Amino acid sequence: MVRTYWFVLGFNEASSNLDLQPFARVDHVEACRPRAWECLCILPSREHRPERMRPMSERSYNAIVLGAGPAGEVCAGRLADAGWKVAIIERDLIGGECSYYACMPSKALLRPADVLAEAKRIPGVPTGHGELETPAVLARRDEVIHDQDDSGQLPWLEERDIDLIRGSARFDGERRIAVEENTLIAEKAIVVATGSKAALPPIEGLDEIDPWNNRNATTAKLLPESMVVLGGGPVGSELAQAWASLGTEVTLVEGGEHLLSREEPFAGEEVGEALRERFGVDVRTGSKVESVAAGEGGDGIVARLEGGEMVEAAEILVAVGRVPHTADLGLEAAGVESNEHGYLDTDRRMRVGGRNWLYAIGDVNGRALFTHMGKYHAWVAAENLLGRETEAVAEGIGSPRVTFTDPQVAAAGKTLEQAREAGIDARTVDAPTDGTPGASFQGKDTGGTSRLIVDRAKETIVGATFTGFETADFLQAATVAIVAEVPISKLRHAIAPYPSRSEVWLKLLENAEAADANA
Repeated sequence: MVRTYWFVLGFNEASSNLDLQPFARVDHVEACRPRAWECLCILPSREHRPERMRPMSERSYNAIVLGAGPAGEVCAGRLADAGWKVAIIERDLIGGECSYYACMPSKALLRPADVLAEAKRIPGVPTGHGELETPAVLARRDEVIHDQDDSGQLPWLEERDIDLIRGSARFDGERRIAVEENTLIAEKAIVVATGSKAALPPIEGLDEIDPWNNRNATTAKLLPESMVVLGGGPVGSELAQAWASLGTEVTLVEGGEHLLSREEPFAGEEVGEALRERFGVDVRTGSKVESVAAGEGGDGIVARLEGGEMVEAAEILVAVGRVPHTADLGLEAAGVESNEHGYLDTDRRMRVGGRNWLYAIGDVNGRALFTHMGKYHAWVAAENLLGRETEAVAEGIGSPRVTFTDPQVAAAGKTLEQAREAGIDARTVDAPTDGTPGASFQGKDTGGTSRLIVDRAKETIVGATFTGFETADFLQAATVAIVAEVPISKLRHAIAPYPSRSEVWLKLLENAEAADANA
């Protein structure tokens, strides 16, 4: 049985006064509150709710995890598997931002256009009228996110006897967490895994028009006629493509010289070209939005760009970065301070300020804002809590990351610029991603660039970037080679099967050998 507790400010025995859906969206939080306010109570899940309830003022656990996203649930699960008594506190959906508002729904929106484009490249495959059916795409997206119902996420809690507490957590001293007027005490540790939310830049008028963020853009039920997207990073680029593929007229505004500014320059250039030529997106690089206002009659928006040009659209999507969920945690009660950007700085063991009882994992520590890195942090934190001293090293090497546009951009380790900034005498080895026999059958003539960054002194790979058709699956081999510091000469014995697209590794290593011979 999953013990689910709701901490609310009142309870009325008439069931019509309560709508405590465990899968309610955060923007529907008022539907999760009682309409009668009497006394503080703890409410278990509906099916296990007793007729009469009594307040619980304090409860002790070995560990308390704040946030039930991927990082929090992995850490809580590992500790519970080791026999710890664990509570996990979540005010929104179990599974976190990635499951319902980011990674999963965005990929569900992107995938149909990828499949259709590949089908059109293969003679003999019927493609019907050759266009996407928007209602079906949105319905599949809703299926992927379970219509924002997190009940399917609860079995892992039940299997591990973890207490789930629904509500907002605040520190009430060292090792103490308050949820409303109730207190939870951590005998060994508190792990903060509260994640992040979309940042709202200080653009004139933006806070007055209810702009879209990733949550709106990944869960919208209707196709907007037009959209301005602020930010050409992974989120902005992916969602610009997704909605353009369904028929939305999209203008993408990026202040930098090219999209995906943290990747190799060619990656952003190739994605920008594809967005323009294949998806009809009006990509504006080197441009900024100076102000935003509601459209005439309150319909849509009008964005004023640098230079005075006005762009009208039905919606504006803000995708210019993230800010951590720390402002309302009451950190000062525990003598804890966030950094100037609101993140909780940690050491490589994930401890905050060297405290053995306080850990921060996932987006909230600002080390690497990726779901997979949050799960890695969870493993590191749990290992240390269980007495197996472990330090995180992946961020220093360079986190693996994928932008699921078409072309995809998959990268691990350092770019050439980052390697040189780190003092590495680096060289590049390039090859066309579609230059293999396997690319005759998959992603034919789709182009793309594959690049290795090689440390001349060690002759090892310190970075890799692959652009092109479905390159995400190339990445793990590169990540292993980078982390293990496998010499180029040794990699030559790792044979890629013929005829597979992974023979791009053979092409890269042959080009590395040729460069050495001509040096």
